Amino acid sequence: MRVDLLTREYPPNVYGGAGVHVAELARVLRRHVAVRVHAFDGPRDPDEVEGVAGYADLPQLSTANPALRAFGVDLAMAAGAAGADLVHSHTWYANLGGHLAALLHGVPHVLTAHSLEPLRPWKAEQLGGGYALSSWAERTAYESAAAVIAVSGGMRADILRSYPAVDPDRVHVVHNGIDLEAWRRPADPAQTARAEATVRGLGIDPERPSVVFVGRITRQKGLPHLLRAVEDLPPEVQLVLCAGAPDTPEIAAEVQKLVARLQEHRSGVVWIEQMLPREDLVAVLAAGTTFVCPSLYEPLGIVNLEAMAVGLPVVGTATGGIPEVVDDGVTGTLVPIDQVEDGSGRPLDPATFERDLAQALTAMVSDTDRAQRMGVAARKRVEEKFSWDAVAERTLEVYAAAQA
Repeated sequence: MRVDLLTREYPPNVYGGAGVHVAELARVLRRHVAVRVHAFDGPRDPDEVEGVAGYADLPQLSTANPALRAFGVDLAMAAGAAGADLVHSHTWYANLGGHLAALLHGVPHVLTAHSLEPLRPWKAEQLGGGYALSSWAERTAYESAAAVIAVSGGMRADILRSYPAVDPDRVHVVHNGIDLEAWRRPADPAQTARAEATVRGLGIDPERPSVVFVGRITRQKGLPHLLRAVEDLPPEVQLVLCAGAPDTPEIAAEVQKLVARLQEHRSGVVWIEQMLPREDLVAVLAAGTTFVCPSLYEPLGIVNLEAMAVGLPVVGTATGGIPEVVDDGVTGTLVPIDQVEDGSGRPLDPATFERDLAQALTAMVSDTDRAQRMGVAARKRVEEKFSWDAVAERTLEVYAAAQA
């Protein structure tokens, strides 16, 4: 059996959780079936990435709306999937490619839902009229797919609410996974020394308590709310932001202004805009006291799994799939949020959400023994619930159902 994975992101061009998901899924699926990957961002070096076809934007669309440019790549990927027994697409960028490949080659199309366009209306800021195109492509693919994989129970409910024409029997929950060996706290003296040198080189003081955020600068991640909440944290607490790839100039400017305001009256505000190698990010996490996930929309959140695997508790918003990852009071703290029901996820009362977030973070960093106990429990939880081997087995079961 040959499975072709269609994706926007794939190594070495990964900037979000969906890219991590596809890379890890491809790795474990290859133990069971033949796998080919079709990805954006142009051809890969065959000596570095095996079994991957990379596609560049069509030159005729080089100045077109980003959604149209994505559609051009989708057409090429659909043609390239000839010979597959099943195609599996990830995110709206590649959903149209999967849908067309299924029609063209007469094979089942499975898609994994990492996010939903109806629940990200701020994407209109980024795509303009292209948001209508991305929404159409996503809806068409979901309503026609042989099977839909939701990365959490919360995401499954969102899919059925957003796309009522989708048959519930075709929507399966398969949680995201984590590479347990790659994401673990430095153990031996040499690793520990290197990790400390890394964090000091980034401007982080490992002796101070730290709140760590990792994510793209996009509305759904709730970063502006976090930056306002940090104003109320104890002065000795550091904020470490591993945040880049802004969706729009507007959100980038808003974050820059809020960070600058924080830096004016408190020390230890460290903003790392470049994407860190995994080893360096592990060092940053290991030096932290708690991880924070202030998302307004989060189907599951691989970053939460990564932090928990390194042994950090998570302070996260009680929304989407986050409550399926964070065991409130055991592996972290869930922050309540009442949200506007217009698809944006905006808090009805931003000040209350930010105050509650600040209080939860303060409680976590003020009791380091409790935070460490929760971190140990967090590592145990991901070991038991979120291995990639389990993800592969469950995904193969979905493939079998799609082919039946």
